[in-house]
Amino acid sequence: MKITSLDKEIRKVFETGYYHIPRFQRPYSWEKEQVSEFWHDTVIESETDYFIGSIVVYKKSDELFGIVDGQQRLTTITMLLCAIRDCYSAEGFDNLAKGVHALVEKKDLNNDQQFVLQTETSYPYFQEYIQKFDKPDTGIKYGAEEENLKKAYELITKFIKQELDLIKNNKQLTKENKKQAIQKKLNEIRDKILKLKVIYVELDNEDDAYVIFETLNTRGKDLSVGDLIKNHLTKSIKADNKNVDIPKDKWKTIRDNIDSTSKDLEFDTFLLHVWLSKYEFTTTKTLFKKFKKNISKAEAKKFLDGLVSDSITYKNIFDTETKKWNKNELPLKNSLSILYGFNVTQQTPMVLSIMREYNAKRLKYKVAKEALEAIEHFHYIFTAITSQRSSGGVASMYSQFARKLSEAKDDATRLIMIRDLRQKMKERIPTYDEFLAAFKTIEFTNGYTKQKKIIQYTLSKIDKHFNKSGVEINYDAMTLEHLLPQNPPHKLPDHDDFYGTIGNLLMIDEKTNNALGNKPWATKKAILEKTSIHIEDTIKKAKDWTPKEIEKRTIYLAKIAYNNVFKI
Repeated sequence: MKITSLDKEIRKVFETGYYHIPRFQRPYSWEKEQVSEFWHDTVIESETDYFIGSIVVYKKSDELFGIVDGQQRLTTITMLLCAIRDCYSAEGFDNLAKGVHALVEKKDLNNDQQFVLQTETSYPYFQEYIQKFDKPDTGIKYGAEEENLKKAYELITKFIKQELDLIKNNKQLTKENKKQAIQKKLNEIRDKILKLKVIYVELDNEDDAYVIFETLNTRGKDLSVGDLIKNHLTKSIKADNKNVDIPKDKWKTIRDNIDSTSKDLEFDTFLLHVWLSKYEFTTTKTLFKKFKKNISKAEAKKFLDGLVSDSITYKNIFDTETKKWNKNELPLKNSLSILYGFNVTQQTPMVLSIMREYNAKRLKYKVAKEALEAIEHFHYIFTAITSQRSSGGVASMYSQFARKLSEAKDDATRLIMIRDLRQKMKERIPTYDEFLAAFKTIEFTNGYTKQKKIIQYTLSKIDKHFNKSGVEINYDAMTLEHLLPQNPPHKLPDHDDFYGTIGNLLMIDEKTNNALGNKPWATKKAILEKTSIHIEDTIKKAKDWTPKEIEKRTIYLAKIAYNNVFKI
């Protein structure tokens, strides 16, 4: 399979061939939202050389190409050119109208007039009502695709006329000045469209096209945000040596860092998180637009170098085993491991900013540790226990403080940023009543193990809080003991309602677990008091272990967790 790929302006695309939309392509489906966004991106906000993605074609003859991917964009651009042409004509600029039309319809090698974009699915409506320069033949039937084309063309024409109306309604301009301004505006819109950039991918034959088309549409292998950013960076940064392309080598390093972990990391998500840690809030959908707007050619090298180091930090955040941590840094590692065990990523820009500053020795260990612990505790309550849904405010909060931390110039400012973040998290934390209600519902039984890890984590953190002996305990080697056994000698009717709740669970070593068995409560207490695990008064003072005692301990654990252990 032979594939060639070139950067091309839309003008060159239209000037150098004819394009056929084959039957296997989807019909035109863009609606008002997509057309409006395209107009806004390419005409209203864009500067020169705005990049709109890829176009994939296959060669049918010397001049004719079948479109594999990019049909919706090429069709929309054709309608833009036709609308510009028609507006030129309506304003009396006939020569300019003819100049634009030459890109829509031109003579082939046989001297026959051919439309540059040829479609089977909407024939003959698209040709007669939009591409044709003179009045269309009447009585053409049309369906859903034709209706979409009609609405899109009318919307584009409306947008252009709105721009012209601003000039026409300007009472400070003379009639002649208005005419000049209208021509200038139409020229400006025309030139922006013709200077749009694409990656033009050309395949050798139709068989390859069907394979590529299927791949693109079933696997989503169109150009990603990463592809677009890579293209822009490598174009902006000149290679110092013709034999060594350092920018492309650096990009490969970045990709390798993200792909080399066992974790399922999305490259575009990595780019988004890096962006949110340094720049204004955005989404993956609009990331490239923000990137082009904010990263100039002069800043491209610095941005690329930052991605190299951030890709290492990002990998270490999600896969803590890929970094060598010294003994003092283990609390950082533990917080990161636990945090991402909660299956939440909203905090990633902030965490990335913290670890970036820490690795660069601009953030003291104590401050980094406290910051990560605060985020860990917040998401324990907010996510792991109460399962709060964020409307986007939490992600925006993290992005805002991540940027502030990245921009901070001294230790005092960085410390203030972290303290302010903690205060914001305190304001967003669920109430104790909300926490308690959710805390009471977490459980673990032999038949229900979904919440086992969060219970183990909760109990181990509470034990660490009380453990002042200095004895290191390997909580990973411990088991969860049901103080009231699954099958007690005298099973109560509501046994299953409280048997698996956290108030009935205790983390102990396997030897002690085996020793407890189904022994009477007094015997169990005596055995438990000899262990290295902290035994609360709710257990020590209980004369018997009943549902009432289990509920009392659940409430006790909730208070300790909320007010002490996981306090932000």
